Formats: sequence, C-alpha cells, structure tokens
Amino acid sequence: MGMEFEMVAKTFMGLEDVLAQELTALGANNVEKGCRVVTFTGDKAMLYKANFALRTAVRVLKPIKHFTASSADDVYEAVKTVDWSEYITEGKTFTVDSVVYSDTFSNSRFVTYKVKDAIVDQFREKTGKRPSISITDPDMRLNIHISGNEATLALDSSGESLHRRGYRQETVEAPLNEVLAAGMILMTGWKGECDFIDPMCGSGTLPIEAALIARNIAPGVFRKEYAFEKWADFDQELFDEIYNDDSEEREFTHHVYGYDISVKAVDMAANNVKAAGLTADVTISQQDFKDFNGHSEKAIIVTNPPYGERISTPDLLGTYKMIGERLKRAFKEGEAWVLSYREECFQQIGLKPSVKLPLYNGSLECEFRKYVLFDGKLSNFREEGGVVKTDMEKQFMAEKRRTWKRQDFEKKQEERIDNEEADILSFRFTSLEKQRRAEEKREFRGERRERREFKGDKREFRGDKREFKGDKREFKGDKREFRGERREKRDGWKSSREGKFKKDGERETRADRQKMRRKMFGQQHDDAE
Repeated sequence: MGMEFEMVAKTFMGLEDVLAQELTALGANNVEKGCRVVTFTGDKAMLYKANFALRTAVRVLKPIKHFTASSADDVYEAVKTVDWSEYITEGKTFTVDSVVYSDTFSNSRFVTYKVKDAIVDQFREKTGKRPSISITDPDMRLNIHISGNEATLALDSSGESLHRRGYRQETVEAPLNEVLAAGMILMTGWKGECDFIDPMCGSGTLPIEAALIARNIAPGVFRKEYAFEKWADFDQELFDEIYNDDSEEREFTHHVYGYDISVKAVDMAANNVKAAGLTADVTISQQDFKDFNGHSEKAIIVTNPPYGERISTPDLLGTYKMIGERLKRAFKEGEAWVLSYREECFQQIGLKPSVKLPLYNGSLECEFRKYVLFDGKLSNFREEGGVVKTDMEKQFMAEKRRTWKRQDFEKKQEERIDNEEADILSFRFTSLEKQRRAEEKREFRGERRERREFKGDKREFRGDKREFKGDKREFKGDKREFRGERREKRDGWKSSREGKFKKDGERETRADRQKMRRKMFGQQHDDAE
C-alpha cells in the first residue's frame, strides 16, 4: 500500500449517505459526510478506484493546500507557496475552476484569475517561461473552493464530470442525470433481486444504471479518459490492473424493463442500451403507462415522471392521477418509487408513502417517495410478514428528521440574532422580511404557473380560431355554389318565360313587347278620335 492522502468526492445534495456507503465498501478510510461532499483518505489505487467505480460521485479532488484568505492578495500569496513544478511540467497546460461561497469574494472569476497569475508568475520567476492555459483539454485541472474565509486548493483527478459515463448516444429533452439515477436506485436497496421496471424511461438512464448495478459493472468502463492519466506520477500498470479486474461482477438472473409513450424516446433508449452492451438484460418497449396491466414476476418500479418545469405536459395532474390508479389496480404487490417536484402532483397519486427522501434534480428540490403496494388491509399485510419500512429506512428517516430539526433551530437562532440587531423603530424585522420574500416567491411561482396555463389556453383558442376560419371559408364556398345554382335556375326560368313570346321562331324582348303595345295603343286612340 502506498502513502495515504486526503481526497474529496463531490456529489448532489441528498446523495451524501449513499456515496459514503460506496466509499466504505470500496475500502476508503476516514470517510466523513459533508454538504454535497464526502471526504476520505486512501492511496493512489484508491484514487483510481474512486473515479472508476463510484456511481454517485460527480468528481474526485485531491487537496494539496488548505489556507485562510481575507483578500485576493492572500489567495495569490498562498497559491504561490506551492511548488508547481511538481504538478505542471514544462510544456504542459492547465486550467482553474473556482467555487466560491463568500461575502469577501463575490466574483469567482476574479479568484480564478488570481490563482492563474500566482502560478504563471512563479514559473516566469524560476524559468523565465510561463505555462499555457487550456480551457477545453488541459493537462492539469485545478480546483479552488472558498467558503467564507476558508480556502482549499485541489487537483481535479476526474476531468470531465463522472456523470458522463460514455454510453449515452442520444438524449431526450431534460434527461435524468446518470449520477442521480444511480443514487435513486441505490437508495431503494435494489441490487438485482427481482425485475426492475421504469414505465416512463425517456432515453433509458434508469434501466441502464439498474442493469449496471445488478451486474456490479463499474460505470467507468465506458469512459475514454480521466484527468489523472495526464499527471506526472500516473501509474499505467496500476490503473490497467484496476480497469481489467472484473472479479466483482456477478450474474443477473432477472430482467430490466423500460417503457415510454414516445416512439422517438424508445428508439433513443434502445440505442443507448445497445451502446452499453446490455441488450441481454434490458428490454425497451413503446407503451403508455395507462395501458400497463401488471407484471407476471415480482418487480420494483422506479420512475421519474415529468414535473411540468422543463418538460411541458398537457394534463400534469391527470398524469399523476393515472400513475396512482395504475399502481393501485395493476401493480398490487411490490414497491414503487417516484421522484417528483410538486406536492400537488404527489397528492394526485392518492397513496400514502412510507418513505420521503429529499433529493435535488438540478436546481429543483424534489422528493423521492416509496409506496409499498399490497392487496387487502395493512394489518393483514403485516401479519403475513410484509414490511412497509425497513430498519435502515427508519434509521435514515430519523437521521433526516434530526437534521431538519437542527437546521430549523439554527435558522430560528439566526433570525433571533438578526431581529435583535434590527432597528425596532423601523419595524423591518429580518425574519418577517424573509417570510415576506418567501411569500412573494410563492406568489411569483403561482403567477408564472398561471401565465403558463394562460399561454396553453391561448394556443387552444388560436387553434379554435383557425378551425372557425376554415369553417367560415367552407361556408363561403358553399354560399358561392348556392348563388351559382340559384343564378342558373333563374336564367332557366327567364328563358322559359321569354320562350312563350316567340313568334315565327324569333324571341321578342320585353322592350319589343312594350314598343308594340304603345304602337297598338296609339292606333286605338286615333280611331276613337
């Protein structure tokens, strides 16, 4: 075993527990959970394994310096104390990513520039040459994280985000992130003990990640490269040994099914499954969830329905009502896990969840809910040995509740301190201001939702208007045809009337008849005189 050093695995909020379990199983030491990160220690082999085998990590960092900074000059001086010739050799390029949560440093780009300046100036002073910057394909990726005044400078060993597995050939609108999909499946506890079903699979992320978990195939087998492969101390033989070791892979005796109403999405999912080499374990079919009539074998359902945010749905609440109806009638045994964003959507499902887990899908604060499905009464289900909530889920939920209570207490404490510092004469209490802003935010979201619905009604009205115009054109056409028929009929009637005044084969006009009458009337008048 080589020398151990500190490492940081970054992830999404809500997946810290799952990532910590993965690292422990992988053999990492001193595993500690943080907010969207898990810190651990290990040697070079552990660094390679973490990048190659972790399913819920976004990237793995290797910190090289911790320091306190109160100004941009402090950052510059601290970065310059590092001997950068150990990491960036002559002719190599580098880039810097900054993550800043600080009132002192409001602009992360400015921090990036200061770090770059310190590195470039050190090389120029020592060698007279400066290394080049490359944004797209650097030889060395650096990361600086500042929280308040505490800063950490680290080497990025992953490079491109680890959620980019490499098997995705095509994608639908707003696809589910691979790291989040793997985290969702691991949170259910499923590892291939039964069939897996995703009735709204989109481009197939959940079914593919499920098959990889069931077979215990490392997600890194599809990656083309990692950032650590360009490091000066990269051990090719060690990494090849880790990459080619398939001793942990296992047989999968069940099957994974993915369904979607969209033919286009089904084609994309099938192509992605083929690219991942999982066609023997995953079947993708075109089917509407409302036509789902159950499954012959024991199975678990895990799905990510549309939220109405990034993907528009004509009848969002109706979709969730249909999901609840299908779960109750067509899937009476097993578990169903649903990730969604809005409480009103969950309410339409009409089932009581046994577990509610907070998860972030991008910037959306979602919930991952578990529904235990059974036929009959709950008491009978429990008497027969049915489990609604496992001991691990109870422990997890209890820990989450303690975290929420602690966060709520800390929030109230901050509000109390802020209120004590506020000017009593102004009547502008911080807690009330925060509450008012939250209410304004809710009102804004409601107005935005109403505007979205109004736009939908407006589109329907325009469609009705077009149909009305079409009907109007057809009516005008029918009217013209009717006038033409009436004109023809009138002309025929006139022809028949005028035919009565024919004399010696010649037709007389009305003017001729009137002229004849005046002439006859004049002769009679002369005779009378």
